[in-house]
Amino acid sequence: MIDILLVEDDEGDAFFLEEALEKTGFESRLHHCMDGLEAQEFLRDSSNPRPAFILLDLNMPRMNGFEMLKWIKSDDDLRDIPVGILTTSSSLDDINESYRNYASYYITKPTSFEDMQLVIKRIDDFWINTVKLPS
Repeated sequence: MIDILLVEDDEGDAFFLEEALEKTGFESRLHHCMDGLEAQEFLRDSSNPRPAFILLDLNMPRMNGFEMLKWIKSDDDLRDIPVGILTTSSSLDDINESYRNYASYYITKPTSFEDMQLVIKRIDDFWINTVKLPS
């Protein structure tokens, strides 16, 4: 069982992702924050589990995804957590900016449940092939 932090301001998208995780059998606990400031609070609170990876939307109020990504990657205790961008933007500028700021991967949000399940499969493949669970 792994902990995933989802930073997403759209409740419907968060629910969609949670349902897809359950249906694909990806063994995880999803922790949901509505924006970057709430995610900072979550990550700073030592009583919360450290996420194995973070899924981050770009377009959010109060603190957007780029600001959050930069904050994570500048923190010595957090920078090694893989951060995947999961957003509606397919802009080449957004994709390049995400990778310049050390995003692990970039996925454009799907519009169907079946496509969301494929996204979970891609995340699972990423997890299996690049990140190891602690012993």
